[in-house]
Amino acid sequence: METKELTTRGDVATLMEQVLYEVKKLIVGQDAFLERVMVAILAQGHLLVEGVPGLAKTLTVKTLAQTINGGFRRIQFTPDLVPADLVGNRIYNQKTGEFSTTLGPVFTHLLLADEINRAPAKVQSALLEVMQERQVTIAGETHVLPAPFLVMATQNPIETEGTYPLPEAQVDRFMMKVLVGYPTPEEEFVIAQRVTGEAPVISAIATTEQLAALQAECRRSFVEPALVQYAVRLVCATREPARYGLPELEPWFTFGASPRATICLVEGARALAFLRGRDYVLPEDMTAIVPDVLRHRLVLSYQALADGVTADAAIARLMQHIPAPAKALAPHATAERASVPA
Repeated sequence: METKELTTRGDVATLMEQVLYEVKKLIVGQDAFLERVMVAILAQGHLLVEGVPGLAKTLTVKTLAQTINGGFRRIQFTPDLVPADLVGNRIYNQKTGEFSTTLGPVFTHLLLADEINRAPAKVQSALLEVMQERQVTIAGETHVLPAPFLVMATQNPIETEGTYPLPEAQVDRFMMKVLVGYPTPEEEFVIAQRVTGEAPVISAIATTEQLAALQAECRRSFVEPALVQYAVRLVCATREPARYGLPELEPWFTFGASPRATICLVEGARALAFLRGRDYVLPEDMTAIVPDVLRHRLVLSYQALADGVTADAAIARLMQHIPAPAKALAPHATAERASVPA
């Protein structure tokens, strides 16, 4: 595909559809998971994925990297991993008597951190600067990561032996936590046919420069202030449930979500609306991603765990009590967006 400048929103939407079509040549089902991956890329966030092995988590990211002609690296997290294995190190050259810097596998566009909870805290924390600042400091020298950059980390929910809990500071850096389930029997039939048959050819549809144009166009989408206020109320209700008319939830939460959750709700809803072909956000765009944005940010109390309460159940109670605002009118949203400088 020839590289061309994206001049209209129609060009952007067409390119986005072509990328998704190319990925779906290989990936069967998992529409919600694939949609969240695209949301994370457009919103420039990171993704934490929980699912049993064999659900095409690695294949999805690798295929997406091929379609945007970007780099892809996979790091298998193990207990003996050290931070230098991720970010790089300084190596002494005996012939020249000088030190040279070898950059680690995080210098790519799409990074898959496989089974991230199998590495100790010092390795997990090495990703903090990478994920937040999108740069690495080695021996006092700062190296900027390529753009766009996305970290997708996976966790295996059926194995706990030899695992380490993720630090709260790192968990909060992930824009969303997505739960990936098994395919339907019909989807699994198609999967078996594709895997055992001739492998489809995945073409490079876009460039990383064009993806940057997608991200810039996405950020111009209009978000009504009432929707931002809705996000604020939801997040604040996780910290002070009684203040928002939910005193029965007070014993469930040890800590609520941070302001980063509010930002992720707004940015995620904007990206999801963009994927759905709109340049303005509707309430259903935000409500669709609320569980993904909040479920990993809530620290449930021992009482909640003893009562069998899950984060998703608590979020559902919050959303039932705090209704989303009425839909924004498309003409109003378009007029507001047009008044914003490009």
